[in-house]
Amino acid sequence: MELDWFSDYFIFGNSLYSYAVALAVFLLSMMVLKIFKYVVLKRMKKFSVRTRTEVDDLAVKFIGTIGWPFYVLLAAYISFRFIALPQTFSRVLHYAILILGTFYVVLGIQKIIDHGTKKIVAKHLKENKDKDTSAIDLMKNIAKAVLWIIAVILILSNIGYNVSGLLAGLGIGGIAIAFALQNVLSDMFASFSIYFDKPFQIGDFIIIGNDMGTVKRVGIKSTRIQTLQGQELIVSNKELTETRINNYKKMEKRRVLFNFGVTYNTPVPKLRKIPGIVRQIVGSFKLAELDRVHFREFGNFSLNFEVVYYLNSKDYNVYMDTHQEINLKLKKAFENEKIEMAFPTQTIHLAK
Repeated sequence: MELDWFSDYFIFGNSLYSYAVALAVFLLSMMVLKIFKYVVLKRMKKFSVRTRTEVDDLAVKFIGTIGWPFYVLLAAYISFRFIALPQTFSRVLHYAILILGTFYVVLGIQKIIDHGTKKIVAKHLKENKDKDTSAIDLMKNIAKAVLWIIAVILILSNIGYNVSGLLAGLGIGGIAIAFALQNVLSDMFASFSIYFDKPFQIGDFIIIGNDMGTVKRVGIKSTRIQTLQGQELIVSNKELTETRINNYKKMEKRRVLFNFGVTYNTPVPKLRKIPGIVRQIVGSFKLAELDRVHFREFGNFSLNFEVVYYLNSKDYNVYMDTHQEINLKLKKAFENEKIEMAFPTQTIHLAK
């Protein structure tokens, strides 16, 4: 008799028995979700630590982002299936689960993006600890922003909002923003080009037009170069992608060409000795390889020789030190052979 009263007594269109079943289902659902949260997920974490693959780690991170508000809403949604609810309340509950579920899905995907970019940055820093990773961070932030925009559009579409007008507005607004930030965006995309194409890296010695120096930082809008004079040169990334760049860091060996002249009163036998002297001096350096040495021309006041050798080093200081020693040894050898180095002179012949 009492059970009949429990079943026959209605509140807001549902019997007390229906409310009791819905409450029992809610509590049972919460218990199952709690077991999943604190037992199953915990064991999954321990299992993922023992495995070498990263798929299970990402799965644990993805599921771990889901908070209790979503579990409570999900349990309520399941339990409310056992009672009759006003259509408005059902729709609100459905939208709340949709919004909260999308929110946690986006958070989970962001965890995966963070994990991937962290690995890429670690790999690049392992190769070069001074390497600038701002382009990677920018791409990560752009990916996250696009993810949230897609999520909002999907939510609006699922709750019945016509997103066609919104997409058209976003397109027109995007074009207006692109025109307003044309220079900034050009530099930003140029930084992506530098990052992927790698015409130079941090630590490379480069020459751009009349400027030269060592690359210190490649940013989103500009690249910073430490010049030989000591000051910092800031060049826009767009300019760097539109000009020719000499990268001496990529150079395996340096080609050196230099000239010298001896006086016109130098005898021919001594002129013939000069290539052998140069060959012996350049050959005395381990890093230097002589290519050629020739009596090139009769100059205005000297007999000019041209020398070409290769230096198996890309270090500028090594080049300067080696070339200095070659010059000093040439001067000493010519002094020993009584060969005079030429200097600008002018002879005037007077006719009577």
